[in-house]
Amino acid sequence: MRPKLVVGNWKMHGSRQQVTQLLEGLKQGNEGLSKDVAVAVAPSHLHVGLANELLTGSQIALGAQDLHPGEEGAFTGAVSAPMLADYGVSYVIVGHSERRQFFAETDAVVAEKFLAAQEHGLRPILCIGESLMQREQGLSEQIVLSQLDAIVAAAGVQAFRDAVIAYEPIWAIGTGQTATPTEAQQVHWILRDHLAELDAAVASGVQLLYGGSVKSANSGKLFREPDIDGALVGGASLKAEEFLAICKSADF
Repeated sequence: MRPKLVVGNWKMHGSRQQVTQLLEGLKQGNEGLSKDVAVAVAPSHLHVGLANELLTGSQIALGAQDLHPGEEGAFTGAVSAPMLADYGVSYVIVGHSERRQFFAETDAVVAEKFLAAQEHGLRPILCIGESLMQREQGLSEQIVLSQLDAIVAAAGVQAFRDAVIAYEPIWAIGTGQTATPTEAQQVHWILRDHLAELDAAVASGVQLLYGGSVKSANSGKLFREPDIDGALVGGASLKAEEFLAICKSADF
């Protein structure tokens, strides 16, 4: 059985006070979880240093929301993988639909970021997912597999031995809608089955997360599906009690 992983993506939220209060609450409530449930948070780049200090000695891992594929250079406003690693970051989200939509990131750019993360010891969390229009046109499978295959083509299937995949249907992000456990499981199975055609061992071991309006009211049922190994949580991760409830629902 694969261990569960629950990651909080804080997006563009937080102040020093809010980050401190949230992490103190998470540290206290996280102590009772078994080793089969890993927890990580991804604050804004501005708060990564503060989060690293506050999480020292805890079991909660630190993530980042994005990175630049270059190591250094004249890229104003960008943050590189070595910089993130220097501040204790373990995970980094790449290819989130908001990056694809609002910052025009292509599959090729996402692949560059994925490779850069792994080159510097960070574990990428690859986000893939279809829009509502694509879903209604029956293109969900085609879209998610094309996004997955872009990484396979650039990095090889073996790269997923040290990576995470997060299926986040765009139509469910921040909308209050969520895929049913059956719907989410179907896409997760498609992804795992596709990887299994390339390497059965990699497919069996890779963690597949679900994201899209995940909350404590629906997380338990999602986590009990055989191919759903955790969640990438947005808004619900900004409240310690709610995020901890999601994490605890994965502990069974």
